[in-house]
Amino acid sequence: MSPALALAIAAALLVFAVAIGIVLRLLDGRRRRGGHLRFDPADAGDLELGDRATFVQFSTEMCTRCPQVRRMLRGYAAESVGLHHVEVDLTHRPDLSARYRVLQTPTTFIVDGSGAVRARFHGVPHRHALDEALAAV
Repeated sequence: MSPALALAIAAALLVFAVAIGIVLRLLDGRRRRGGHLRFDPADAGDLELGDRATFVQFSTEMCTRCPQVRRMLRGYAAESVGLHHVEVDLTHRPDLSARYRVLQTPTTFIVDGSGAVRARFHGVPHRHALDEALAAV
C-alpha cells in the first residue's frame, strides 16, 4: 500500500469519526418519545409517583455526568409541586437496562402519575426540553 493511499484512508476515517461525534453530540439531551413503556414503581423500591410527574433517572456508579443530572433534576423537582425525582442505579439492577431499553447513562424518563413514560432523555437534558415535556404531561 502506498503512503498516499494509507494517508487518504486515515483521513477518511478521521472525518467519519468526527461526523459521528458531532451527530451524537447534537442528539444528546434532546427529548424523545417514551413509546409504549410503563415504569413500575417497584423497580425503584416501591416509591410513590408524583401527582404531576416523576423524573426517573437511570445512572451507574461510574457515570461522570450523572451527579450533574441528579443535582439539576432534584432542584427542578424541589421548585415544582407534584414533581418527584427518583434515581435508579443500574450497577445494582442491570436487568432494568434491558427492560426499559437504557443504552447509556444518564437516561431520564418523565413518567406521569399512572406510570406511563411520556418522554425520555439520553445524556444531560436541556432545561427548555424538560419544560416542554412537563407541559405536555
